[in-house]
Amino acid sequence: MKNTIIFAKERNLKLLKKMRHLLLAISMMLAPMAMHADGFESAADAVKNMGVGWNLGNTLDSWSNNTYTSWQDQEKCWGQPITSPELITMMKNAGFNAIRVPVTWFKWMDTNGTVADQWMNRVHEVVDYVIENGMYCILNVHHDTGAGDQAWLIADETVYQNTKQRFENLWQQIAEEFKDYDEHLLFEAYNEMLDIKKSWCFASFAASGQYDASIAQSAYNAINNYAQSFVNVVRATGGNNTYRNLIINTYAAACGSGNWNTHLTDPLSKLNMPTDVVSGHIAFEVHTYPNIQNLSNAKSEMNDMVNKLNTYLVSKGAPVIIGEWGTSNVDAGEGKTDYDIRRTAMLNFVDFFVKKMKSNNIATFYWMGLSDGWARSLPAFNQPDLAETIAKAYHGEDFQGVYPSMEEQQFDYQVVYTGDWQELNLYSGSAITLSNYTGIKVVMADETALDKLQVKIYSSNEAYKPLTGIETLVTFDASMGTTTQRITLQTIAGACTATLREATLIKKDGTEVDLTPSVFWGCSVTPVPRTTGIFTPFITEANDGNIYNLSGQRVQTLSKGIYIKNGKKFVVK
Repeated sequence: MKNTIIFAKERNLKLLKKMRHLLLAISMMLAPMAMHADGFESAADAVKNMGVGWNLGNTLDSWSNNTYTSWQDQEKCWGQPITSPELITMMKNAGFNAIRVPVTWFKWMDTNGTVADQWMNRVHEVVDYVIENGMYCILNVHHDTGAGDQAWLIADETVYQNTKQRFENLWQQIAEEFKDYDEHLLFEAYNEMLDIKKSWCFASFAASGQYDASIAQSAYNAINNYAQSFVNVVRATGGNNTYRNLIINTYAAACGSGNWNTHLTDPLSKLNMPTDVVSGHIAFEVHTYPNIQNLSNAKSEMNDMVNKLNTYLVSKGAPVIIGEWGTSNVDAGEGKTDYDIRRTAMLNFVDFFVKKMKSNNIATFYWMGLSDGWARSLPAFNQPDLAETIAKAYHGEDFQGVYPSMEEQQFDYQVVYTGDWQELNLYSGSAITLSNYTGIKVVMADETALDKLQVKIYSSNEAYKPLTGIETLVTFDASMGTTTQRITLQTIAGACTATLREATLIKKDGTEVDLTPSVFWGCSVTPVPRTTGIFTPFITEANDGNIYNLSGQRVQTLSKGIYIKNGKKFVVK
């Protein structure tokens, strides 16, 4: 104690600097994990410094039953483009200071849990996109858990014993890969881990009678065992992992909100603080997706959630992260979301939510929206006002972020088909009644591949309609059935490349509903700005200090819009 006081008083003296470092090294050898590393921030400080965050969802966490030969196959298989550093920079410029990078590992692991080099290298590359922007990054194990049949991490004591070695081997590799990174990188042990019944809300909810004490106890014991294994393995790798901030999820990442069942708080109360060789470097994580159709009820539910988080988690000595959040009505009304059909209420809720969590020192990571699909390729926001609302709720109304919008740009969709019968979604979502619509209009950018494509309507009587020209109107009729949940643009004659300009549903009253295409299977799609000489509005060879518009034309007078200078995009509002 005496030496500690002396060093604290004299730590800035050059004469004692070398001695101090030597004694610190000796003390760490004798008790290697009994104190914080000098300058390595605590979990509580990290959570405060994160600000607001965003999930890079449906990207490195995506997977299918296909056998992958390249990391690109997995990263794109849920319709997202290959992640670029420009996308992460855009999020930084918009006011987000943290990115959660969900990663699904099992497709690239052998039976022992050894990860293929090319997948680890790609994960490393994306993490670097975040770190190089000076942002916090949360790296996790994602769809290796969950309700899918592929989940091998299950909240059950027997399963834990059978998978413990593989789980620990996986985390040892991840920890070794990133052991030299500073406090901006955090590890998250597992995502939404479920019991043998795949229960949400709380363990054994899916069992007969909506509760089974034996299943529930086994699930909560297993969660605590996985958490302890995770902490032990990461700490044992040394380096900065000795003090790295580690994140433990509750069972199913459940947040405990609601009062309709007495077991709702069990995931919080049954979660133990793992035994750790350092103190102050563990954080807890939950997820929440409230229903905002009644805005007052939604806010009351979030107030209740915060009270429970403080009571059951923060009281254990660790801060809380909302690792995923959004609103629950994601498929309401012809595939539309709360953002589409009750935007005013949603923006109101988002403002409330972020401010409420900030006031309680809880970090928040919005799930996946804001920039989605090919908007990420540009990169741009397809929900710019939502992104701005989140940022200003945290930073204040005077915060000046940059929010490039899809609406500020015109682009086509370049679709690459590599074989027969591959399909691009023109519409995919909740069932729509065909009799409410005249049909679907498909407009191509040119005549390339017209004879190789058809419109496929999924219904009780599937219909196939070839393209008849650059503009094709497929009329709905009774022979097609009554409803559809999917309409695609399908290749019928092998590999080809086609450029789709737009697709719209035509209502009976003549109004048009713009559609956002996405990959169904097999093909790939890339947004191509309608420009001359520039493939993407963020890249140009000109580095002469002049300003160009998105058509590659030099401009002198600037109005509202997006421009390019020295190969970089900037926005004039």
